[in-house]
Amino acid sequence: EMLRSLVGSEMCIRDSIISGVKNMLKPVQLGKSGLRVSKLCLGTMNFGEPGVGHQGDWTLGINESREIFKAAIDLGLFYFDCADVYGVGACEKIVGKLLRELLPRDEYVLTTKVAMPLGAAANKSGLSRKHIIEGVDNSLKRLGHDHIDQLIIHRHPHGVPGQVETPIEETLEALHDLVKAGKVLYLGGSSMFAWQFAELQLTAEIHGWTKFISMQNHYNLIYREEEREMNPYCEKTGVGLTPWSPLARGILAGAYKGGFAEGTTNRSKGMDRKRTEGLYRGQNDFKIADRVIELAEKYGKTAAQISVAWLLSKPGVTSPVVGVSKVSQLEDLVAATEINLTDEDITYLEEKYQPLDNLLSLGYS
Repeated sequence: EMLRSLVGSEMCIRDSIISGVKNMLKPVQLGKSGLRVSKLCLGTMNFGEPGVGHQGDWTLGINESREIFKAAIDLGLFYFDCADVYGVGACEKIVGKLLRELLPRDEYVLTTKVAMPLGAAANKSGLSRKHIIEGVDNSLKRLGHDHIDQLIIHRHPHGVPGQVETPIEETLEALHDLVKAGKVLYLGGSSMFAWQFAELQLTAEIHGWTKFISMQNHYNLIYREEEREMNPYCEKTGVGLTPWSPLARGILAGAYKGGFAEGTTNRSKGMDRKRTEGLYRGQNDFKIADRVIELAEKYGKTAAQISVAWLLSKPGVTSPVVGVSKVSQLEDLVAATEINLTDEDITYLEEKYQPLDNLLSLGYS
């Protein structure tokens, strides 16, 4: 009788674990590498020290951030993305502290970025050997880690206005040296022209240097120019897509009620609105957002869920980088990974899109 009871208890525990796993994010392979990440990546731009940095008016402090990190872990999200420039270093301090507090080092994947200006000094920006090496060392100190799972170059070596055009060989060799030193395990890229990314990859291959396994590009329902060249190139060559701004800085989540003057959140009413207006210039942006809301109401979902479900239906997309300010938002987005839109739904969402200027051709994305 006791044995039967123990076996019964063990089966209940097993069933509970299996049931819980079903409601959690599934791990996925990132590109052709051996690295596995969660199907969503938590963007951490809004975690740090309130009032510090370009996103300071909507930044969450450590206690509010901790609740979201705990929820993420409970939901099976173990892929975290930050950058040295977020909060001018404050983000890395918070992210590093929370991850050290909440998870063993081998149970999460941590990404940070280098390239953006961190001060007025001549060599505190860009992708020179000096700034890459010093930048990564400083990131590791702020994070309290001895290595970064994936280092992303925040833009192409020639992609940030005001920086010198570092020879790509200098950048690539410095990145490779960091990998060989064990300070960085994998490399990723972010917004650039497809020809520039192809040049970086082929140059690295020719020299036997470490290649990039992911591309964190700008891609969502109202900015789809990446479907022309970058996305097909990455899919063809085995590079995982981890798009930034999947909700178009809140437009596709309903943060703006039909126009930029109608912001409903701290972010959409603050300094970030100017950046949003600079990124989203399409005449049909809010008409597309209205269709997202319409479809969400039809299925009893949120607009954010429909937007993420659409993105995950696209070829090559591995793990969109999502930003949240509430646990409930994160729970919704995790649930969105189980939504399968019909071909008719996808056509309805896409048919209002009109070709746009590639933002990179205007100078910066």
